[in-house]
Amino acid sequence: SEITRVKGLGFLWDKRTADRFNGRVITRNGKITAKECETVAEAARRFGSGEVAMTTRLTMEIQGVPFENIEPLRQFLKEQAGLETGGTGAKVRPVVSCKGTTCQYGLIDTYALSEKIHQRFYVGYGQVKLPHKFKIAVGGCPNNCVKPDLNDVGIVGQQVPLVDPELCRGCTVCEKECPIHAITMVDGKADIDGGSCNHCGRCIRKCPFRAIATQTAGYLVYLGGRWGKRTAVGRPLNVIVTDEEQVLSLVEKCILLFKAYGQPKERFADTVIRLGFEKVQEMLLSNELLARKEEILAQ
Repeated sequence: SEITRVKGLGFLWDKRTADRFNGRVITRNGKITAKECETVAEAARRFGSGEVAMTTRLTMEIQGVPFENIEPLRQFLKEQAGLETGGTGAKVRPVVSCKGTTCQYGLIDTYALSEKIHQRFYVGYGQVKLPHKFKIAVGGCPNNCVKPDLNDVGIVGQQVPLVDPELCRGCTVCEKECPIHAITMVDGKADIDGGSCNHCGRCIRKCPFRAIATQTAGYLVYLGGRWGKRTAVGRPLNVIVTDEEQVLSLVEKCILLFKAYGQPKERFADTVIRLGFEKVQEMLLSNELLARKEEILAQ
């Protein structure tokens, strides 16, 4: 019972030992300050084995914490740097983010968006029991470095290009730069295959004559991805969302839908399949779930 209790606090039993645990320190989106890093290092020295491991969800795991050190460790982290442990259980898990804010390929401010998701849903929905864990990832571009399409909800930056044939001189720079070969020259002008283009925006930045402009910029939202014992690639909504607040609203609707319609121990991917993607999309693009928010959360 104690192993179960402290797991809820973010401390997982190290099976090699009788009473040692590895404590997960929440990093919000994989980015921490130097002060926070110093605090985690000192906590590992004082209360654990002196080792820290990064998890696949970009949290920091202090290794080898004796059972009696769990509460002193949590108190030290809180007092010194406002850090908390957690990240387990059937609820919203810590969000992961790529470095799209600073990366040359990033199309959106991933750090800012993931911080908002962390505060609104990891913290704000922290006491909401869900049918299963619920993972969210934010990717700055279609490179998918943090695998947004393998999360319950994944967000990917988008920049849809549009060619102005009057400005295009057929120099082929865009054709050579396109990483998925979606651009060809037709009658001496750049032609973009809309079915193949993944909206990475590289052609827009590389065109020396500014013949390719941004038609739409925003976010693509994937639903129902997962990895683990069973894997599934998420499916994107058929719209590109252009407003950050709408993205946050969609994430909230997904959580509410999972709470309302998910079955015990069922992953969101299975809920989407069971209900049908088209039906789920229809619900998410309406305001039905937000109108029922209090009712759903009271279940």
